[in-house]
Amino acid sequence: MTVFYDVFNGDADGICALHQLRLSEPRASVLITGVKRDIALLERVKADAGDEVTVCDISLARNSAALHQLLARGATCRYFDHHFAGEVPLHPNLKTHIDTSPGTCTSLIVDRYLEGSHKAWAVVAAFGDNLPEAARAAAVSLKLNELQLLQLMELGECINYNAYGERIDDLHYEPADLYETLARYRDPFQFMTGEPVFDILRAGRADDLYRASEIAPVIETSAYSVYVLPDAAWTRRVNGEFANRLANMEPARAHAVLTRRSGGYAVSMRAPRAQPYGADQLCRQFPDSGGRQGAAGINFLQEADYDRFIGALKAAYGSAK
Repeated sequence: MTVFYDVFNGDADGICALHQLRLSEPRASVLITGVKRDIALLERVKADAGDEVTVCDISLARNSAALHQLLARGATCRYFDHHFAGEVPLHPNLKTHIDTSPGTCTSLIVDRYLEGSHKAWAVVAAFGDNLPEAARAAAVSLKLNELQLLQLMELGECINYNAYGERIDDLHYEPADLYETLARYRDPFQFMTGEPVFDILRAGRADDLYRASEIAPVIETSAYSVYVLPDAAWTRRVNGEFANRLANMEPARAHAVLTRRSGGYAVSMRAPRAQPYGADQLCRQFPDSGGRQGAAGINFLQEADYDRFIGALKAAYGSAK
């Protein structure tokens, strides 16, 4: 009997991409996900010949070895993503839908694949992935008013906020549980009015962002800024959302948000929104990193590599002024 596996990033883009697919292609499946930075997910899949794996919003480059093993065992795989992919295998059991353009996200790729069947959820995801221009462009055919667009923006940002954290205990909801709650709704507006989950995420996000806004940058030039947040559950939750907020407030600058961990930092990197390139290339100079051109991260930057990271940031985005 065929076993279906759904493997997805626990952020807004991964959740909404899978939700669109399952609204169009409902099926019971084994869910495999985690916190946003937990992207080496394919190694958890135990699929064999005849089983089917759907992957949404995790880097193929970071999962290449596990993908090769799944294909060698006879599993089939559909892969939807917008992150750096590296070398994509050519295999009859693999179908890829990968677009690394800085103005797209996985949910928009799925939206194209489904020919707009559940576009509102793609709009939610694009807002959550801090792609407001792409979200608004996708929403044109929905004929929404400005209030409705702002509501979808807040929903996307709240779902995305829930994914950040070093471990599941840092989050308000486990991503698999949040997906299963959201999966009961075809309409995002009904989810917002029908689920207390949304109110809890909205309140938590607002509180964490307020605390982050009280912290001053350790480096600030006309080209980039660097913030260092303390080691706490709330900073692990909010570092990505805080980086997005900085990128939106100061689109001409690159922004690095470092969250202290024992012996080093977790890094959320944002390229300037005015020129959204190079964040993934910068972060790939360090181990345990990933992302896309406009936004990337390093799961653990050793304390000894801090100066090297600042030098790489300066080299990528401009001299201090």
